[in-house]
Amino acid sequence: MVKDPICGMMVDEKTAKWVSDYNGKKYYFCNEGCKLTFDKNPKRFAK
Repeated sequence: MVKDPICGMMVDEKTAKWVSDYNGKKYYFCNEGCKLTFDKNPKRFAK
């Protein structure tokens, strides 16, 4: 399980439907809205 960087919800990376790649790292999201928020400004949320 990994934490959605937008809302903090735990997401199973094996079954996640929404994933983004940023700087060679994968980020997993609980829903499309969180993914879209991340994709608009990934630098703000990436760690």
